[in-house]
Amino acid sequence: FSFRLFPLREHGMNWRARPLTCQEIQAFRKSKEVMDRFVRAYKLMLGFYGINLVNEETGELERAENWRERFENLNRFSHNNLRITRILKCLGEMGYEDYQVHLVKFFLTETLVEETLPNVKRSALDYFLFTVRNKEKRRELVHYAWQHFKPQNSFVWGPRDKLQKYR
Repeated sequence: FSFRLFPLREHGMNWRARPLTCQEIQAFRKSKEVMDRFVRAYKLMLGFYGINLVNEETGELERAENWRERFENLNRFSHNNLRITRILKCLGEMGYEDYQVHLVKFFLTETLVEETLPNVKRSALDYFLFTVRNKEKRRELVHYAWQHFKPQNSFVWGPRDKLQKYR
């Protein structure tokens, strides 16, 4: 068997790695050791991307000290976007939905507000946003993206009439 750091219930690029079953996910989620390792792996990948996990309870994130050089890497190599999508999906599978929200908001802020990750913007909008399992949180993130997207009338990730009325 070939295993993945962030396993999913779907095939990825490595066709030798078999998808997770629902029973395996439940077993993982019940094991403190597995979940501790999962969070360690998440923190390791965040570090690679120039991001720090500030709060393990909430999933709050911030830029790491080396963010400039790591963001250069993110902007240069788009294959990282596939990995980030995979990580986001896996966070949802493992019950870390709050972590999903914080990671997506981090990338929306860096791409749309700070404009530090221009080459990640499409992935953040097309893929990262829609990995968020919590429907209400996903709506909030779409609204946040719409508020910061330029030009706003070119925003296609949600119906304009609903975005304008959203509270």
